[in-house]
Amino acid sequence: MCFYNLLAYNNRNYKSEKASKKCRKIMTNDENENGHPDPLEPKTKKIVVELYNPDWPQIFEREARKIKEALGPNCVTIHHIGSTSVPGLSAKPVIDMIGVVNDPEKAIQPLQSLGFKYKGEYNIPMRFYFNRSEGVETNLHVYEEGHPEIELNLLFRDYLRKHPNARDEYTKLKEDLLKKKSSYEKNNSLFTGYNLGKDAFIRKILKAANFSRIRMMKCTHYAEWEAAKRLRNKYFFDPLSISDPYTWTFDHPEHVHLVLYQGIEIIGYAHIQFWPNQRAALRIIVIDEEYRQHGLGSQFLQLCEQWLKRQKITSLHDEARPNVVGFYRRNGYTEMPFEDPSGEPPSIHDIAMGKRL
Repeated sequence: MCFYNLLAYNNRNYKSEKASKKCRKIMTNDENENGHPDPLEPKTKKIVVELYNPDWPQIFEREARKIKEALGPNCVTIHHIGSTSVPGLSAKPVIDMIGVVNDPEKAIQPLQSLGFKYKGEYNIPMRFYFNRSEGVETNLHVYEEGHPEIELNLLFRDYLRKHPNARDEYTKLKEDLLKKKSSYEKNNSLFTGYNLGKDAFIRKILKAANFSRIRMMKCTHYAEWEAAKRLRNKYFFDPLSISDPYTWTFDHPEHVHLVLYQGIEIIGYAHIQFWPNQRAALRIIVIDEEYRQHGLGSQFLQLCEQWLKRQKITSLHDEARPNVVGFYRRNGYTEMPFEDPSGEPPSIHDIAMGKRL
């Protein structure tokens, strides 16, 4: 079976296989402002919110001091984010924070000693997400300095702080969404309909705030899946006049689907398969045509490699068409046996390449 890996045009083979009496219901207890849910929770969510509490900033400062002390010199800074950080905005009484550190791995044990539970990264590669429900309920998102999600959250917060009309529009949107039964449900998604319904507003604010960073996300939101499907079909299957035969990989534990954002626009897509023995295969990588020739393919590939190293992957493999071998060589790849564990024979048209991570 033939699959296609495209920076320009490239292919390979692989085998199928939480208030007070004044509260209003606005948000789920287990989701933060930007919608990072616990996929193990039930499919229907209880959603509650309190009117803005002027004590929230002081609560944040007190808790942030404890976190800084626990992290020691590893801590760069702690930011207050989410609705509790915006004066006048109703929110669930859960403090959202970003912790910026030098080494996220070294933050796990000190934070666990404060009662935080480490929950992994969910849909944001290289995020370390912690939650604490005892005492002051807190969502803590730990990032290495420079991660684009830090700037994204701060720009969104600061824009709402500076623009009361946008803040009030956000409140109205929440109220409208929570009149809908679907807002409390998860339908084949990590996200409730409530969070899905906020996506257009969040994108609008980020655009107004001039957010333009490059960032990589695991496909989770319906808009991300739609973009992934569009890019797969546009460059791989429509030219062959066939339907995508590999949609089964969208819900398979060995396969990860990633999108590349530039600001609020999805401009690229990658499909990675995890193999045994700490190996992985780059099944697809593509930058949409209008965004090519700006080095974004290399940036995307480097982000994939950085994330895979965090997953303890030691080598990344690819079968490259001859016309894109130069791209891979410029990014440190050499000829290396593909050795697909499925037993699929190597492509006779492509060049097996790989890189030690």
